[in-house]
Amino acid sequence: MSDVTLILVIALASALAVGGLGWLALRLRAMRSLRTTIAVATACSVLTVVAGMIGTARAMFLSAHDFGVVLLVCIPSAVVAILLGLLLAREVVDEARDVQEAARAMAEGEPPSPPPLSTTELAAVSRELEETSKRWAESREREAALEAARHELVAWISHDLRSPLAGVRAMAEALEDDVAQDPARYHRQIRSEVDRLSAMVSDLLQLSRLHAGTRLTSREPVVIGDVLSDALASADAVAQTRGVTLSGAAPDGLVLYADPRDVARVLDNLVGNAIRHTRSSGSVQVQVRRIGSEAVISVQDECGGMADADLDRVFEVGWRGTHARTPAAGGGAGLGLAIVRGIVTAQHGSVGAVNVGTGCRFEVRLPLGAAATEQP
Repeated sequence: MSDVTLILVIALASALAVGGLGWLALRLRAMRSLRTTIAVATACSVLTVVAGMIGTARAMFLSAHDFGVVLLVCIPSAVVAILLGLLLAREVVDEARDVQEAARAMAEGEPPSPPPLSTTELAAVSRELEETSKRWAESREREAALEAARHELVAWISHDLRSPLAGVRAMAEALEDDVAQDPARYHRQIRSEVDRLSAMVSDLLQLSRLHAGTRLTSREPVVIGDVLSDALASADAVAQTRGVTLSGAAPDGLVLYADPRDVARVLDNLVGNAIRHTRSSGSVQVQVRRIGSEAVISVQDECGGMADADLDRVFEVGWRGTHARTPAAGGGAGLGLAIVRGIVTAQHGSVGAVNVGTGCRFEVRLPLGAAATEQP
């Protein structure tokens, strides 16, 4: 066996022996700290080199003086290397504790603020913790807003149900006691209040299904002009009663691929909302346009406008806004626009509101679909 081969064999045997002992020491500890792991790995690396050099020196039959020189070089170098490894391990452990404190702060709802880290991996974990903390904070804010909206909705629904129910009960008692001066009018009024209560319950049921994602929808060709004509015809009597001029237009042959019931409900809610809040002798204009691969439905009223802060809340559940937009007696429960947003979102569209002139413009954008997009 040549000298080179012998040296390689001795070095390999020394490395395997020292490395095996280090691996065994780590495996015997089920729970070990990061400091211990780094220290053992550093010691194994250094001692492997030292063992290889000592073994090779012994195999070369060096003199006692020369062997002492080898030891004099190896031992101090090994001690310095191990101490350096322990110092690095301490630094890494301290940074790991900083990340741990940041995670604890995040769990307690506090924003994590770890100091600058020098370890790339730990710095990446720290950044992820900060991003996660921001997302959690935003999620908690949304949850708090939704909870507040639910409380407001319950309060409004309770009020809106209590008033007509009290009226129906009073009229029913008057009819029962035969003290009603005009029974026919009482019967008509009871029927009107029952219809309004049924509409409110239907809105609540539809909104709950939209939020739960259990409402069944279909996608089929819908001629948007026909749906608009039906919506205008249905709302015309109410508009005339309130002294509101109602008009609308849509391109001929514009086909929208969506659920026809959903499109009709969106138009009915938007037009009804616009009529309800438009002043007498005012006007409501409905316009349908095609922009690219989308159908844009615009409903413009003359409600007097809204505060800019309210434009972002107008589609929230139960929102009624300022006094200028508070519905009069016989109004709804503030669910119409929330239902509009739920339906439009389910149809992969978008909805928004802006102040324009003396009123507001509500704009719905719905995708036309592949077949409609191919039309000229």
